[in-house]
Order: sequence, then C-alpha cells, then structure tokens
Amino acid sequence: MVTTGLPRSTQVDVARVTESLEMIAPLWSVWILMTLSAQPLRYAEIKPRLPWLNDGTLHPKLRKLSDAGLVERTEVAQGHVTYGLTARGADLMPVLTVIAAWGENHLEKPLVKNKDTGSLELRRVTPAENIEDALALISPRHATPILWVLKERGASSAKALSAAAMPGYRLSNVYPQVDRLVADGLVRKEGRAYELTITGHALSPVYRSLSAWAAGRPLADADTHPLWGTVSVPQLATSGPWLTTQPRVPAPATPAPAAAPPALSTEPAATPATAWKGGDLFSHQIPARPIALPQAQGPRR
Repeated sequence: MVTTGLPRSTQVDVARVTESLEMIAPLWSVWILMTLSAQPLRYAEIKPRLPWLNDGTLHPKLRKLSDAGLVERTEVAQGHVTYGLTARGADLMPVLTVIAAWGENHLEKPLVKNKDTGSLELRRVTPAENIEDALALISPRHATPILWVLKERGASSAKALSAAAMPGYRLSNVYPQVDRLVADGLVRKEGRAYELTITGHALSPVYRSLSAWAAGRPLADADTHPLWGTVSVPQLATSGPWLTTQPRVPAPATPAPAAAPPALSTEPAATPATAWKGGDLFSHQIPARPIALPQAQGPRR
C-alpha cells in the first residue's frame, strides 16, 4: 500500500488507484483486455488478433491478468478452454475509454512519411496505443501520489512534495520523480515551486474513473470525487519550454454526472461495457508488429 503524508481517506484512495495501475499498465495488457472485450475466445482465436505476441509472452500475460481478477479461464470441455473478461474486467472497459480519450486529446501524434507523396503527416493512433502511452506517464512509482498532492495543494516546493507524497524518503529522492513529470508535461516548475500543467489538471476524468473502479463503485459516481471531480482549472500559461505535451485538440468537455464515458468509435456505446470492434482497437490492418511504444520519460510521441 502506498504510504503518503495525505489524510487517511486520501491515502486509501491513492493506494487503490496505484494498485489498479499496476494491474493494467504492464506492456500489452490493455491490448489483451480489449481483444477479449467482445466475447470469450480460445487461445487459438486470440493469437491471430495479437500476432506479434509469441507464446512465451501471451501465456504469462493471460495468467497475470487472470491472477489479477480481470480475465477468467474457463474449461468448456476437455481440450476446449476459453479466456474472457470477468465482471471486474468488463467494468474496466469504460475506464479504458476515458483514458483513451485523454491520450487522444493530450498526447502528441507521431509523424510518419507518406509513401506516395514523401511528405510527413500525422499517423492515426489506435485507442490501445493512447491508453498504454497515457498509463506510461502515471503508472511509475510515486507519480500518482505526487500528482495527487499537487492537485490537492496547488503549487508546492520539493520539500513539501517529499513530505506529503514520499514520506520516509530523503528529500533528494523526490527530484528525479517530479523532474520526470515535468519532462512529460504533467507538471511545471516555476522558481522553486512545482504545479500541475493544464495537461496535468486534465487528468481529472482519468483519475476519478480509476478511483471509482478501484473502489468498486459505478462509473456514474466518478464526477463526485472529492478532489478530481472538480472541473475548475487554474489559468496557467499555455506555452513554454516546460510544456512538452501540447494538446492536439481542445480538451473534451467534462461529462455530466451519470453520463456514460465517451465512446472510442463514432457510434454511441450501447452500454458502459460496450466492446471495441476491430476497427476501434486497430486503426488499420493488423500489423506484423506494432510500432514500439515510447519510454515513460521525455516528450510523448
């Protein structure tokens, strides 16, 4: 459990979210969960959908997701085994939708060379890539507690951050953690104080939906989160060397309470747990191997 200098109720909330991130952030976990979102599949049916994952990778990933309570292995008959989402895993799908929407709006799109014209153009990014790139920013150890403290207390010194988000650690240990968040564009440094950027404040729907799911509450309750449920964002500078992840398009409006999260496709979701279709998970023909994901440091995409 994450121990911070925050109030006990907040500590529990942060710990739940951190543990949830540890479940879903490992590489390829999101792709597997989204692949199973439509219906249970046999291993031989999963394999063609994720052709770049060899047996030595796919089997352990399925086992870990099963141990986490997100995937269920069912022996239908002798020699006939299927993998599908548990109720807990199905409840996670709307949360992934929210995370994908944040990534689409706040992560840079990569440039690729057009084979026909030779010019550079923005590459369409799949929801799964958006989710994994977003998780890479907030899943490292201490990232979420630091962001939580800055959201709650506003501009804070490194010493205050260390005491609140990393008690028991030396002051020097907080600098690499917060500097990484600065490099990733979620935090800015002004003088000796750190504060959330507009992009960092925009994590509100991500964290409140993760908090609701981690606590086993309906996603409709997410907007009532005591910290991340607020919609007001301080007026900050919108440009500068500290902001490494300029939003690609304006941030989406905060959904009204009890509203379903935005769907990843152009069609409205029938239910919160609506499965992704092939065209939603992979924005193009399934590649032999997807483009490598960037490291969790520095400018994103």
